[in-house]
Amino acid sequence: MKMVLLGLIGAGKGTQAKLVAERRGLLHVSTGDMLREAVAQGTALGTQANDYMSRGELVPDELVIGMLLERISQPDASAGFILDGFPRTVAQADALQTALEAESQGIDIVPFIRVPEDMLLERIAKRAEIEGRVDDAPEVAQRRLREQAEGLEGVAAFYGEHGALCDVDGVGSVDEVFERLDAELERVSA
Repeated sequence: MKMVLLGLIGAGKGTQAKLVAERRGLLHVSTGDMLREAVAQGTALGTQANDYMSRGELVPDELVIGMLLERISQPDASAGFILDGFPRTVAQADALQTALEAESQGIDIVPFIRVPEDMLLERIAKRAEIEGRVDDAPEVAQRRLREQAEGLEGVAAFYGEHGALCDVDGVGSVDEVFERLDAELERVSA
């Protein structure tokens, strides 16, 4: 199964992606984690990405796309993968689809974890306290949330047109959200 997991920052995408990956034996590919790892390792990509991330800006598509396509071509992605944090824009979704089609592949399902904005800002504030992430500071988080919402609604429409989109209620416990998400995945894999 090849899936894209959508959700605004604070929606629990990363947590849900890890749970799905464990249950279904899929590779969890988080572009955010990949970027933060590159920053921590001081790679050329990491240095470039850090300039954008520290200002709360999105890392340019060409940096992310190259890294992502290389990653999903690795043997450990052969059983399937979950993309977490990508695509963020219609242009990225289209580029991903084109790249996958060139390999005779495609995206099977695109769950969108939906959470009201006020709850997202609450969750982000808690995460900032716990993890001390610069990109989760309140003023940066609000701007990122607005920018991300515009892009993700376009991505959702893109995948909706391709019949892959499903909405998942992201309010509730981690387990409750996971059960809703897993039910959608089961529907597609049946």
